[in-house]
Amino acid sequence: MSFALPEYLESRRHLVEQALERYLPSLSERPQRLHESIRYSVLAPGKRIRPILVIAGAEAVGGTAEQVLPTACALECIHVFSLIHDDLPCMDNDDYRRGRPTNHKIFGEALALLAGDALLALAFQLIAENVASVPPERVLPTLHLVAKASGTWGMVGGQVVDMESQGQDVTPDTLHYIHSHKTGALLTCSVVAGATLAGGSASQIEALRRYGEHIGLAFQIADDILDIVGDQERIGKPVGSDQKQDKATYPRLFGIEESRQRARHEMKAALQQLQGFDEKADPLRAIAHFIVERDI
Repeated sequence: MSFALPEYLESRRHLVEQALERYLPSLSERPQRLHESIRYSVLAPGKRIRPILVIAGAEAVGGTAEQVLPTACALECIHVFSLIHDDLPCMDNDDYRRGRPTNHKIFGEALALLAGDALLALAFQLIAENVASVPPERVLPTLHLVAKASGTWGMVGGQVVDMESQGQDVTPDTLHYIHSHKTGALLTCSVVAGATLAGGSASQIEALRRYGEHIGLAFQIADDILDIVGDQERIGKPVGSDQKQDKATYPRLFGIEESRQRARHEMKAALQQLQGFDEKADPLRAIAHFIVERDI
């Protein structure tokens, strides 16, 4: 593709981070230590893939980034909430995230837990506030979509099955469930939320939902591979943690080469869903390639 993805990702990341600076609680507000903890994790260097997918989903159906920025930031808040909680000793017990010590290593477990809770609540506040730029009848289904993708029918449910499967022999169906819920649900919801808020048609939204399902699975397969072959300095977190915790992953079940082939298959399937879209969907096409080919 000739689309300049690095420039696109950088410009949209900058928009999101400027908005996050505005939306996050200030360090001058009480309780300051909680707000310091929140800002420490949210403003840490990151790819901002989920908020960028919200924007790209909106643009694909003729919307703009400015229309959906509150919801884009909401998806980043939910993602960071999940990272803070995943890193806790009772979960994955990780020491580093995004190239710096994990939240609980700096602020303690109790405050890290509460920072994640506060971010989840803030996310739904931001989506509700999107009525300032989008009709309410588009915001309500977006709230429902994000809530479902975040909880027991999405990310949290996938995380639970992931925990229950550690050290177990899992079937391909169970592995697909884990990946499509723990990671895929929020990525899918990001694209669909952007298109919904921007007034996409039912057929456009359905195509983007299928696109999101395929890139969501591809993203987690790529993560599984990077946990084995990645560079800790580049990916910003320890490698080998999946193997250490005996987690259910694609390389564990299928090997690295077949896992790569499956990720590429998901990418191609995602691209097929965009055949009815014009060049406004080029960012989504380029992101599908990036997800599979990235080394971070």
